Amino acid sequence: MNLSVQLAPKNKRGLLLSNPVMTASGTFGYGTEYSNIIDIQKLGAIICKGTTLEPRDGNPQPRVCETGWGMLNAIGLQNIGIDALIKEKAPEWAKWQVPVIVNIAGKTIDDYAKLAAMLDNVKGIRGLEVNISCPNIKAGGVEFGINPDSAATVTCAVRQATTLPVIVKLTPNVADIKSIAIAVEAAGADAVSLINTLRGMAIDIYKKKPLLGNVTGGLSGPAIKPVALSMVYEAAGAIKIPVIGCGGIATATDAIEFLMAGATAVQVGTAIFVNPQAPIDVLEGIKDFMCKRGIDDINKLIGNAR
Repeated sequence: MNLSVQLAPKNKRGLLLSNPVMTASGTFGYGTEYSNIIDIQKLGAIICKGTTLEPRDGNPQPRVCETGWGMLNAIGLQNIGIDALIKEKAPEWAKWQVPVIVNIAGKTIDDYAKLAAMLDNVKGIRGLEVNISCPNIKAGGVEFGINPDSAATVTCAVRQATTLPVIVKLTPNVADIKSIAIAVEAAGADAVSLINTLRGMAIDIYKKKPLLGNVTGGLSGPAIKPVALSMVYEAAGAIKIPVIGCGGIATATDAIEFLMAGATAVQVGTAIFVNPQAPIDVLEGIKDFMCKRGIDDINKLIGNAR
């Protein structure tokens, strides 16, 4: 049974995954936190938490609250910074079989270019996920992802700064996802991932104030799956580069829906907080589905509901 997928077919380095199940940025730390809990080497790829030039403390507490079918978070890209990542995390990743992709975020276009250049030849790093879609920071992030021109400008800057495969993470908080996907493809992206969280909020009716310290946060989990699936379907029909589906994926059935909608791979995120084994369970479920139906190649599932 062939489960391998290629996420950067036009890139000289390529980004071949042994299977299409990835972890979503911000939900799996740096991977090291889970290495003694699950067999991370079974994963298709790990995407580390968003990384910036300088360390960030993140947003004020509280940062997370539950919703009916998911959660709101406003972490604010808390991270150790690029220098510590290169020094402390990359050497460990270099020992792993599973590819590690670094999610990068900046306040300016120059920030993105600097991050990409610094990571270009670091052992243990197999690709970049360019975060132009985080709704929880006041500068950068989603500001770049809501307009085709600005999204393309960031993508072009990163593309010129690195030979690594470049995945651009798109925001759902736009009117036309296709135009954004087309723009970043033209600017040199090797793949796109979507969706990031939807902007939302919750109010404590007893304290009479927002539950999150940042007021608003990003909604994730099962509630956003239909939105994510629809946008993946749209994007996959508009571009030729691979699409990575993300948003509410908790089971193999969820993942297979995204594959059939045209996604080449999927990311499991919020489900990990409930069940750290979720990505492995999703992978085993995909394999079981294929085995029972005599499907010998994962690529036969991709886009077959279109």
